[in-house]
Amino acid sequence: MTVTRLDQGQRHRPRMAFLKKIEALMMEMQNPDTGIKTQMQRVMITNIPHAVTGNDIFQWILQRLQITEEEALHLGDLFVKYGYIYPLQEPKNLTLKTDSSLYRFQTPYFWPAQSWPADDTDYAIYLAKKNIKRKGILEEYEKEHYNMLNQKINYKWDFVIMQAKEQYKAGKERKKADRYALDCQERAYWLVNRTPPGMLDVLEYGLDRVTDPNENKVNQKKTMDVYRREIMYYQQAIMKSRVKSSVSLGGLVKYSEQFLSNDPILSGCLPSNPWITDDPDFWDLNAKLVEIPTRIRVERWAFNFSELIRDPKGRQNFQLFLKKEFSGENLSFWEACEDLKYGDQSKVKEKAEEIYKLFLAPGARRWINIDGTTMGITVKGLQHPHRYVLDAAQTHIYMLMKKDSYGRYLKSPVYKEMLAKAVVPQETVKKSSTFPFGRRHLRSSPSPVILRQQEEEAKAKESATTVDITQVMSKLDRRSQLQKEPPK
Repeated sequence: MTVTRLDQGQRHRPRMAFLKKIEALMMEMQNPDTGIKTQMQRVMITNIPHAVTGNDIFQWILQRLQITEEEALHLGDLFVKYGYIYPLQEPKNLTLKTDSSLYRFQTPYFWPAQSWPADDTDYAIYLAKKNIKRKGILEEYEKEHYNMLNQKINYKWDFVIMQAKEQYKAGKERKKADRYALDCQERAYWLVNRTPPGMLDVLEYGLDRVTDPNENKVNQKKTMDVYRREIMYYQQAIMKSRVKSSVSLGGLVKYSEQFLSNDPILSGCLPSNPWITDDPDFWDLNAKLVEIPTRIRVERWAFNFSELIRDPKGRQNFQLFLKKEFSGENLSFWEACEDLKYGDQSKVKEKAEEIYKLFLAPGARRWINIDGTTMGITVKGLQHPHRYVLDAAQTHIYMLMKKDSYGRYLKSPVYKEMLAKAVVPQETVKKSSTFPFGRRHLRSSPSPVILRQQEEEAKAKESATTVDITQVMSKLDRRSQLQKEPPK
């Protein structure tokens, strides 16, 4: 069984693995030998059995998991928020206090990972019982839920009231301590499963994921909706592209090597680093529409088409090439669609009509060539224009420029002339050893095998040049004898 909450977007939030880890810790915590020692505690004028303090829970987590105090406090809060531990003194405050505040362990039957759901009928019985006990005094959100459930399950409301009265009578027959503990237990359960306004619903919190058809649905009758969601899941799984890890890692390495020289942190900035100097030359040379761009910027246009079309100066140079090929309207249409996407919302309708008249309408002044299917989708969408109404046509033109015009542009004199006259800035600031972001030449570290060979060669040379101590001593003795002989 998985704890899931399906919404209209056919998504689920799997929590089973996380909840199973919490439950394993809860079992250890309640172990009579290695767990927390429970004892009778006094709340108001009532003695509550099997109670523990918040500090005991906090210290046990610290010693068991060997984590920091902040992590232990966060984990203790999760225990309380998910309903595995419930407070006795402040039932509405689902947080762990690291003091003498009293808590009790929730019965495993009420743990979130159990197979029974928090049904509307059970919640209605709880609210009806609380309404009888407090003589109509409920919280505002509880009143709203009570009235809503009365309308929703009105056909069995008599059964709800009867069950509430029976449970209320059975509760009065219990001991005061048991009655108080069960009330806190039930209140904590419904605070987790029917969250009041303003509180975080922990069972709904998490990343959205596609519906999992392998979910074990106990005693659930499969309907057409279930089969439809399974088909949707398998269709999305089939369409998902997959590559080998070696291929993806190779692509990542290739991308990193290609863009290494363009990274201002790894390779530095030329002519100087504007973040640590007052020299504005870097910004001037890399302005959006500078007359002559830097060579490293022009070389980047050849990496891929997206790098070219993302750069305003690159688009300007590419437009010059397209005009010579009599296809400049393609890039102009793409830029108009970008302006429609990210422009003023109040002018969307007006801009969409202008683009249609200029590029798409029959006999348009700058008519672009797109296929009939794309034209049909675009014309149909223009009946109710919005920001993305021209996405199909824009994508068609983008792919046309990428596959057809981009390759010829890189071989054309227009690009080669721009590359030839591009500026290569010279470094104007001396390299500083104290600041890590200066331009530096990267060198690979030597291999450990080479280092080991060098050490062995050095040892061999040292052993080959060792001196015989007896020869040294004989020379010293001969020298001392010559000094003692008297001159003739």
